[in-house]
Amino acid sequence: MRIAICQPTYLPWLGYFDLMDQVDAFVFLDTVQFEKQSWQQRNRIKTPTGLQWLTVPVVFRGRLGQKVQEVGIRDNSFRRKHLRAIELNYARAPFFEKYFPGLAEILERIDTGAHLAHLNRRLIEWIAGLLGIQPRLILASDLGEGGKRTQLLANICRKVAATQYISPIGSAAYLLAEMDVLDAANVDTVFHNYDHPKYRQLFPPFLPFASVMDLIFNEGDRSMEIIRSGRGIVLTPGEVAAKTATPKEV
Repeated sequence: MRIAICQPTYLPWLGYFDLMDQVDAFVFLDTVQFEKQSWQQRNRIKTPTGLQWLTVPVVFRGRLGQKVQEVGIRDNSFRRKHLRAIELNYARAPFFEKYFPGLAEILERIDTGAHLAHLNRRLIEWIAGLLGIQPRLILASDLGEGGKRTQLLANICRKVAATQYISPIGSAAYLLAEMDVLDAANVDTVFHNYDHPKYRQLFPPFLPFASVMDLIFNEGDRSMEIIRSGRGIVLTPGEVAAKTATPKEV
């Protein structure tokens, strides 16, 4: 069984859903430490002047070290601001009217004090449904597994009987140094390989790495086809190590 393990991020980019599309089970890693101003609480939309951040305000003061699952939303007035920004910049997109009401319904139900991870998971589940992605979705907090870094990943893989773990390429730096931990758990580890595709987008020139909602508002039913067009063959640890090695190490 193939598995991916990622933190629940806010309105993720295309690659997040390409990874989700390749696995049998997708684990929301909500038991690790929250990082302020990370993708967990913000993402970007396309505007006439470039990419604009949308950030969810969270309760952080006095809560240093809190886990992702514990982070509360400080003020739900962000809902109005985010929806207004999205409406102003995407009202002329071909599929705005089809998908905006669903997004607005989710955001409008979020109250002050609600958990950020719950909001992110609800949005990700909704978007995955639009795209037709149907892996088994699991909360790490429901599994009750401990450990740090790679050991935690290995424990989660064991718990759900995963045989292959597809890791985001951004985790390669520490995973390559700790690959023996996953090997000991009899988990075949490979790395997600993704090249951001181009698609129809408002306000030229094309800018990559916006929220997946940019793609959905502009391309509608073609969105999943476009997401998959950026997919490369997964990389082995050896291939990733070779790509990142300095000339002296080759």
